[in-house]
Amino acid sequence: MKKVLALTSLMFASTSAYAAPVDLSSWQQEGGGNWTLATGNNSVFQSVNTPDPAVFYNNTDSQGLALSGEITVQTNSDDDFIGFVLGYDTGDAANASANYLLIDWKQRNQALSNTVNGLAGLAVSKVSGIFDFDEFWSHTGAVTELQRATNLGSTGWADNTTYDFDLIFNANNVQVQVNGVTELNIFGSFANGSFGFYNLSQERVRYAGIEQVIAPPPPSGIPSPSALLLMGIGLLSLRATRRRA
Repeated sequence: MKKVLALTSLMFASTSAYAAPVDLSSWQQEGGGNWTLATGNNSVFQSVNTPDPAVFYNNTDSQGLALSGEITVQTNSDDDFIGFVLGYDTGDAANASANYLLIDWKQRNQALSNTVNGLAGLAVSKVSGIFDFDEFWSHTGAVTELQRATNLGSTGWADNTTYDFDLIFNANNVQVQVNGVTELNIFGSFANGSFGFYNLSQERVRYAGIEQVIAPPPPSGIPSPSALLLMGIGLLSLRATRRRA
């Protein structure tokens, strides 16, 4: 599915007022998770701790979208990975040709062995192969870490705390804000595919209040501070619209 993108950041700011709530009832799940929809289909709860990646995704090409919502870990008994996938295709967990982005956030540092270490903090990685627990845990092998968050790169999420997230997914730019602060802003060439939620070895995670709108195109070449500011204003407008609803 191709999205026709607005040609100016001004249009992005105006279309943010028309952010549409996302009905999660048509989304699909893969992996070891147990995803339960709430009444109204605008919230989903992943309840189990699984050694397989738990993915709940929209099964539609999602480049050209800006998405927002809330994420909460509703327990104090674990400290592992929550987050998102971008460019995900059905079956990618067992696909040797997989090519998607993983945005994951771990609460605490944790070593499984001398060579397999999971680091606290928020990061974006490229996944280019079949799921392997150690590689996803340590961002090695098929999982190549591309960037750590500006402020949350070594800071984990807190128990029973709700975080606002805002995300832009374009073919050559991905941005992630947490509580209105830009944490990831990465340029490259990214495959199209689904947007989805991701857990690894983490139970009791709720994703709620999901909304989407057409995203602004990223500036060509090296972005100017003013261009990035306008894109940031658009994300903040999307989040403000969701909170007023």
